[in-house]
Amino acid sequence: MTSQPNAQPLTDFIHQHPRLFILTGAGCSTQSGIPDYRDSNGQWKRQPPVQHRDFLTSHATRQRFWARSLIGWPLMANARPNSVHNSLQQLEQKGYCPQLVTQNVDRLHQLAGQQQVIDLHGRSDQVICMDCQQLHDRNQIHQQMAAENPAFAHYTASAAPDGDADLEGVDFGRFKVTGCAACGGMLKPNVVFFGDNVPKERVFSALDSLEKADALLVIGSSLMVYSGFRFCKQAAQRNIPIAAITHGKTRADELLSLKLDGDISAFLTPSVSALDQRL
Repeated sequence: MTSQPNAQPLTDFIHQHPRLFILTGAGCSTQSGIPDYRDSNGQWKRQPPVQHRDFLTSHATRQRFWARSLIGWPLMANARPNSVHNSLQQLEQKGYCPQLVTQNVDRLHQLAGQQQVIDLHGRSDQVICMDCQQLHDRNQIHQQMAAENPAFAHYTASAAPDGDADLEGVDFGRFKVTGCAACGGMLKPNVVFFGDNVPKERVFSALDSLEKADALLVIGSSLMVYSGFRFCKQAAQRNIPIAAITHGKTRADELLSLKLDGDISAFLTPSVSALDQRL
């Protein structure tokens, strides 16, 4: 029989630092069926995702991306919040989380009722035209591409992170990529692809919130991507304590005041339940 992990250190950390800046990553959404990118050693579990430059410059790359999305996107679209998202919403409701910043693009924090959320890497439920900047609903674009590519309807593949799927050995050159209904321009999910930069206003807004926090709590992230690790660097420079709940190593291990390695909900759920409402 497996013993429950000790959540008391986390409860104590939150009591001692009641204004938390929370940074979340892919590990928060795995219980919702959305795969993560890295293993417990911080290494890629599969081929790295599409690069921003390749997507913009290669029509073949866009064909491959959108064809795989026909299989992968429904998993994202149908995902629902899990106990981690619900606990974080309760943490906000109890007054311990004035700001949550997520590296995820699945909007599950908002679906759980979280109010103060910065989507650091954007939103997968939106598609943006790279020419006219018009925003489109991802589900609508998905349905349109499916209708225009009936030959791809029978393909199946295992799900990959962020609406992708591990579809290989297919002639992607036959895939018709839908253009912007407003101008015919190039469509891209409204997310920050690898190799692209997070918009500065998002970063500055998050850093402003970090300045006002008592502590930084990292949940479900290896912090291998600099866009998330930067907050740990900034916190360390400001002598703001950092705690992390995740599986395996993180890039910020040497900066942590508290490290809880294991099932996130097993630490978070009892800890949040033990906290009183703050006035």
